[in-house]
Amino acid sequence: MSPLAPFTFLRTAAIDAVDLLGGIGLLLRDTIGSAKQALFGKRGRRISWANLWEQMVRVGVKSIPIVSLVVFCIGAILALQMAPILRDYGQVDKVANVIGVAIFRELGPLMAAIVLSGYAGASIAAEVGAMVVSEEIEAMETMAISPVRFLVLPRVLATTIMLVCLSALADIMGMLGGMVIANLFLHIEPIKYLRNTFQPLKLMDFFTGLIKAGVFGVIISSLACYLGLGVKGGATGVGQATTRTVVLTIVSLIAVDLLFTAAFYFLEL
Repeated sequence: MSPLAPFTFLRTAAIDAVDLLGGIGLLLRDTIGSAKQALFGKRGRRISWANLWEQMVRVGVKSIPIVSLVVFCIGAILALQMAPILRDYGQVDKVANVIGVAIFRELGPLMAAIVLSGYAGASIAAEVGAMVVSEEIEAMETMAISPVRFLVLPRVLATTIMLVCLSALADIMGMLGGMVIANLFLHIEPIKYLRNTFQPLKLMDFFTGLIKAGVFGVIISSLACYLGLGVKGGATGVGQATTRTVVLTIVSLIAVDLLFTAAFYFLEL
């Protein structure tokens, strides 16, 4: 192996990352630029509200059971993991405080976004990629129909709106998961659990979670649409785009969540 091989790999990875970020940035610029005309423009150039609603149902409503189950289990797991540690300090009833802060600030929006990236992100990439392979995108451009306005924008809007809603639902389900375990195994009354949950929380904790969820929705949908539109190589390319969407989305979500957490931490100092 050449001694320069690691540097060559890092250079290639850096170029690919810059190319990916640049491509997504340009796609988002075009999406935002088309939003005003698509939402409030003349009839015939607007997006179909029925299509937007269909995307919201497909992306968000159908994700409710799996998101609820996952975050409920996360809340239950946190209760079981934190109880022995807090019991050593005689503060087992404070398990609700820890779960409330963890769920509302971090795990609610993040887990909802990760689940949605696998459930909806992969679906969007596969759907758009299949349209590229079947040359439907070229047919739309031939008829002077903007793929960004009629394909990308509804999916970005639907994913962003529904992920904010799912984040609020995830907060509730995570809290309920911890409350059920606390009541059954730790003998903490539900009223006391709820009081301890909201005691350390501020209204800003809830809103920061929703802000994160909105950004996560934009990341999932824009990345999925970008990789779907860039499909090459037929069915194999669609499969590769779907896999890349899930992997890159999860990595991006965690990295952006870290940046948000660091920013909010320094703002509170």
